[in-house]
Amino acid sequence: MSQEGLQLVYDNLDFFRDKLVLRPSEISNSPEVIRRLGVIAINTAIEVDLYGCVNSSHIGGTRLMNGIGGSGDFARNAYISIFTCPSTLKDGKISAIVPMVAHPDHSEHDVRIVVTEYGVADLRGKGPDERAKTLIENCAHPDYRELLWDYLKISKKAHISHNVAAALALHTTFEREGDMRLTDYNKFIG
Repeated sequence: MSQEGLQLVYDNLDFFRDKLVLRPSEISNSPEVIRRLGVIAINTAIEVDLYGCVNSSHIGGTRLMNGIGGSGDFARNAYISIFTCPSTLKDGKISAIVPMVAHPDHSEHDVRIVVTEYGVADLRGKGPDERAKTLIENCAHPDYRELLWDYLKISKKAHISHNVAAALALHTTFEREGDMRLTDYNKFIG
């Protein structure tokens, strides 16, 4: 909740008293309870890779932004697991849709739907190539779509296509240049 939303609850406790139920995390994050209730879980991602893996805790893979809290319990056990994020950050210098997440908190097996301001990527029932295409077309910022397509072109074709030398090129370019859009994959693949 935002500070304003939390203050609204505090200021109106008499109104909310019969509308809110607070439980310890052992109950509210219980995999069995989440599964039995058929919860539709919505969590926040820092970045999502082309196959649906999500980093929800570490900026650039190293700097802790927040803990994953109950998102792992909800992502794994919910009826539908949705992750949301803006397509870019830092005035467009960072893409939230990347070839490979710098820190994986949630595997592609637990992520069903990804949402950015550009649209919705429903990943259910899709193989890795279809997931990548859906994420690029529906969720990536237009400034990054060509870079992401280029990455797929230089990737080793396999069940999950990657070019290990270039997988974190967007992150490396940001650290070096301050803007992921300046990525030149040729510098990473020799």
